Amino acid sequence: MGRAFEYRKAAKMKRWGHMSRIFPKLARAITMAAKDGGGDPEMNSKLRLAIQNAKAQNMPKDNITKAIKRAEAKDSESFAEVNYEGKGPHGILCFVECATDNSTRTVANVKSYFNKAGGGVVPNGSLEYMFKRKAVIEFERKDDIDLEELEFELIDAGLEQFEQDEDVIYAYGSYKDFGTLNAAIEAKEFKILKADLQRIPTSPVEFSDEQMVDIEKFLDKIDEDDDVQAVYTNMA
Repeated sequence: MGRAFEYRKAAKMKRWGHMSRIFPKLARAITMAAKDGGGDPEMNSKLRLAIQNAKAQNMPKDNITKAIKRAEAKDSESFAEVNYEGKGPHGILCFVECATDNSTRTVANVKSYFNKAGGGVVPNGSLEYMFKRKAVIEFERKDDIDLEELEFELIDAGLEQFEQDEDVIYAYGSYKDFGTLNAAIEAKEFKILKADLQRIPTSPVEFSDEQMVDIEKFLDKIDEDDDVQAVYTNMA
């Protein structure tokens, strides 16, 4: 299946490691969740998840509180979730998830990123078959954990596959089982680092180091856009 990273881990950590960039994206996710289902995380699972992911990135409590209050304000901005699909440099396929208060601005920006990289946006739905929607939960491994036993215990919660990278475990499941799988891992008192629905490429492609130079520049440019929440590619 390959890692469920938006793109290569090193590049992802470099980009998302900048707090000035990640906090606004996390705050927007919290505000949208609170606006959709209310500001009580106990009654709003989507908000609870957004807060969980924010805390995993060390987002200050005050920032989280402000993001929730922003949704409750009468004059708060209304964000819409929009997706774009396209082909970037060297034929890399991309699925771009956005949250925007101005779709005209967002689509113009996204199109420009693809066009300047020698690619282009394609009609929505064109790349759906190239990605599988999966629940992905990243959590810290405990020293005394028996992975085979844990895997067996989580199968009933929807677990399909485990992967490990140093001290982090990645649990994959059907998008329909996201809630139950996340809850089962939480119940075992693991520290969850990130939990969300990701798009996993069905046919991952290897790119050369020379090609990756162009691809990384392209992905960096997209990720710098405040409206972009996540970018998924068919990169192996």
